Amino acid sequence: TVDNISTALNGTYYDLFYYYFAGNYAINIGDIPTDISYWNGKTGHFDGIYTYTYTDTDTYLKAIWEYGYKTADNAARVIEASKALYENVAAEEKSELDRCMAEAYALRGYAQLMLVNVYAHQVKVNGTDHSSAPGIVLIDKPIEALSQVSRSTVGQSYEAIVSDFNLAIMHFDAAGGDRQSLVFFNKAAVYGLLARTHLYLEDWDKAMQYAQIALDEKGIAELTYGTAKYKALYNNEASNTESMFALAITQTDNWSANSCGTLWSSYNYSPSPKLQALYGKNDCRTSIFEWDAKSSPTVPIFKAGKFSHYDSGNPAYGTNYIVNAPEMFLIIAEANLKGSNGSLTKAQNALLTVAKRNADITSVSDLPATSDGLMKFLKDERARELFQEGLRLYDLRRW
Repeated sequence: TVDNISTALNGTYYDLFYYYFAGNYAINIGDIPTDISYWNGKTGHFDGIYTYTYTDTDTYLKAIWEYGYKTADNAARVIEASKALYENVAAEEKSELDRCMAEAYALRGYAQLMLVNVYAHQVKVNGTDHSSAPGIVLIDKPIEALSQVSRSTVGQSYEAIVSDFNLAIMHFDAAGGDRQSLVFFNKAAVYGLLARTHLYLEDWDKAMQYAQIALDEKGIAELTYGTAKYKALYNNEASNTESMFALAITQTDNWSANSCGTLWSSYNYSPSPKLQALYGKNDCRTSIFEWDAKSSPTVPIFKAGKFSHYDSGNPAYGTNYIVNAPEMFLIIAEANLKGSNGSLTKAQNALLTVAKRNADITSVSDLPATSDGLMKFLKDERARELFQEGLRLYDLRRW
C-alpha cells in the first residue's frame, strides 16, 4: 500500500540518519584524516583513520559500507514498490508516490555519492580523469541475497548518482513540490547535491548552474554575519537558516555517546592549529570555537563547534547540516575560476558573500585580484567555512 511505502521510506531515512552513516561516521571521515582536524590522543575514536594506520577490518570503514548500502538498497525497494503501485492508485496517491520516489532517488543518490567518495578513487583530480577506476556496486534495483555482483567504474557510479538526482527533481515536480521541510530531502537540497557532484566531475558550467538554482529554491542571496547571529545558527536542530537539508537529530532522538558532538568534544577532536591560524581575528566563525576548562595547548579539549547545540549546552544533540548555502556560493566561485565560461568578477562576488564572515573583508578589493591568488584564497575559505561538514578530504584529493 501507499502507506506501507511511506513507512518504508521513513525507515530508509533512519538508515541514513544512523551514526554508522550520515549521523556520524560517513560525515566525519571526510574531516578527521585531514589538515583541519586535530586528535589529542586521549581516546581511541577514529585514531586509525586519523593516523592512516587503519586495516581492512577497520570498524568505521565497515560501518559506513554497511549503512551506505542499507540506505541505497532500501531506497531502491521504495522506488520499485512505488512503480508497481503507481498505475492503479488515485491521483492524490500518485502524488504521494511521486514524492516518495523523489525522496528515495535522492537518498540513493546521496548514499552512493558518499560510498564512491569513501571507497573509490576521486573521479577527477585537477583535470586528470579517473572515471575508469573501480567504483562501487551500484544498486539500480534491489539485489537479492546471494546474488553475484560486481563493481562498476567510478564513471558509471557518477552517471548513476547524477541520474538519481535528476529523477528526484522530476518526481518532485510530478508531485507538485516537496515537503518544505529541512529534515526531508527537497528540491533545493537535491540541486545542491547536483552542484557538488558536478564540481567533483569538473563540469563547471553545470556546477555553477545547479548551485544557483539551489540558492534560488531556498531563497538565499546573502548569508549570516556577526558573531551573535552566526553562533545562533547552531542553537538547535532547526536554527540553521542557511541549511537546505539536515538530519532529524534532536534532544529526544540522538546518538548520545556516538554523536558527532561527543566526537568533537569529550572524544577529543578539535580544529587543528593550522585551521585556527587561517581565520582572521574578526571572523565570526570562530565564535563557535570554545574550549573546555581542562583544555591546554598540548591536549586541547574542544566544545563541539557546529555540534554545540547552544540551546541545551549538550553537544550530543547537535545535528548534521548536510547541504548548506555557503557551499553553493563557494562552488559558484570555484566554477567561475576553473570553467571556460567563467568570470573572475563573478568568482570574486560569490566568494565575497562567504568571506564577509571575516568582518575585515568588506568588498572585492579585499580579495586577491588574480585567478591564481583567488583560487588559493578559495581553498582556504572552503577550509574555514566547511569545517565539520565532512568535505575536506575530497577537496584535498581533487586539488
